[in-house]
Amino acid sequence: MSDTPTGPVPPTGPASPAESGHTAGPASGATGSTPPTPPIPLAELLAREELGLHRIAGPAHADLLWVHTSEMADPYPYLLGGELLLSAGVLLKDPDTYVARLVEAGAAALGFGVTPVHDAVPQALIEACDRHGLPLVEVPPATPFTTIARAVWRLMAEARHRELRRVTRAQQALATAAARPDPVPAVLHQLAVQLSGRAMLLSSRGEELHAAGRRPAPTVRAALARLTRVVSPTAPPSSPAPTSATDTLGDTHLFAYALGGGHGLVLALATERREAGDHTVAGIAVVLLSLLAAPHQGADAAGRSAALVRMLLGAGPADVAPLLGAAELWTVVHARRSGGGPVDPLTAGALGAALGSALVDAGRGADAVRVLVPGSDRITPQPSWTLGASAPAPVTALDLADGQAARALGRAVATRTPLAHHHTDTGRGLAALIAPDQAEAHARALLAPLTEPLAETLRCWLSLHGSWDRTSTARQIHRNTVRQRIARCATLLDADLDDMDVRTELWIALRLG
Repeated sequence: MSDTPTGPVPPTGPASPAESGHTAGPASGATGSTPPTPPIPLAELLAREELGLHRIAGPAHADLLWVHTSEMADPYPYLLGGELLLSAGVLLKDPDTYVARLVEAGAAALGFGVTPVHDAVPQALIEACDRHGLPLVEVPPATPFTTIARAVWRLMAEARHRELRRVTRAQQALATAAARPDPVPAVLHQLAVQLSGRAMLLSSRGEELHAAGRRPAPTVRAALARLTRVVSPTAPPSSPAPTSATDTLGDTHLFAYALGGGHGLVLALATERREAGDHTVAGIAVVLLSLLAAPHQGADAAGRSAALVRMLLGAGPADVAPLLGAAELWTVVHARRSGGGPVDPLTAGALGAALGSALVDAGRGADAVRVLVPGSDRITPQPSWTLGASAPAPVTALDLADGQAARALGRAVATRTPLAHHHTDTGRGLAALIAPDQAEAHARALLAPLTEPLAETLRCWLSLHGSWDRTSTARQIHRNTVRQRIARCATLLDADLDDMDVRTELWIALRLG
């Protein structure tokens, strides 16, 4: 056994004096209990012959979300649920109470290392695990706990990659289906195939408009109709209805998603399994169906739907510009929930609807959303959101507008304002007196020593009047990192950044470069 078992991920804070182990997993130290990766079956870990692990008690099946090492007499307060808990039994006194507390905390399995504390797994511990239904795994002396943690980490990474590939294939399949002559039935059919279940487009009264996949039992169909009324109530609700709902009926998982567009349509799903990426796949279908199922689309809306599908299939901005309107201006909006936290596709779609657009991207990160809004006068503050808006731009210049929106969002977050717009040059400043080509050439030469991260940090720092804390918030980096980057900028530029003349020249250069 290793002297001090550790996992491959360092702890996020100081351990208690009696708690010397580390938690390993893709969301180590997170406050939630659901990591962003599929769980790892215990059987996959036991199949790694080089580890020499053997299950000696408890059920054969368990799903592992993390690995945790602890020698506390009662590790209950430090468990999130779903752990493979590793212990050498240093303070094991009452096996029955110990195992009961692990089960109460939601631990998935117990890995017990033999030697140097115990020469063999205590029989009382084996009996307690059988009695409480907790899988017990014997860890041989030659297998350090760190090796087990690293093995789980690798299995999680492999599972995450498999799930990402599956979601990517599903997105491509759904986008291809949306381009067919009969797009709504085609998307539903492809969704039923991807999720191995039944996919239905229902009216607000639960009437089946389109369906694909194996027909469910009448009881399942009735349960889906009830779930539909949760997200699309027939009577005005006392509070806003949720945009999604889930339920189970026996072994069948039920889902209902309200489509955008205000027509009361609902996507209902019934599947025999539920995997980590299913909600993402369903979210893609919701966006497509919201566009495709809206009745009486005008020519402009139909063209924009076609442009979205072509972009999903890999077309570039220049190829779809004719469908979107090459002369029309668009505004890119970056958004973040005011309280932070992840944003699901349905919530992102609701934001897009509030801003007047169905072109929403919620895939840039757990808490980031982008919305492409036609025109230049539709951006207004939204409750519970912090927004950054670009200057209006044609389709062929949306990459520049995307950067503008990102910087505007950073400024809005740092200054705690609900909406920040990109500062456009009105043409009345001193910079307008300089020939554009000469100004841009000078700016590029002046800023040449800086990498993009350094230049963006300097731009943000200057825009926030040299505030370390606000720049840290806006750029989502530690304030010490901000200080280090600004100091590096001063060194590379050989400039005194406390000098207002220097700051002014750099600010103009960053605006023009």
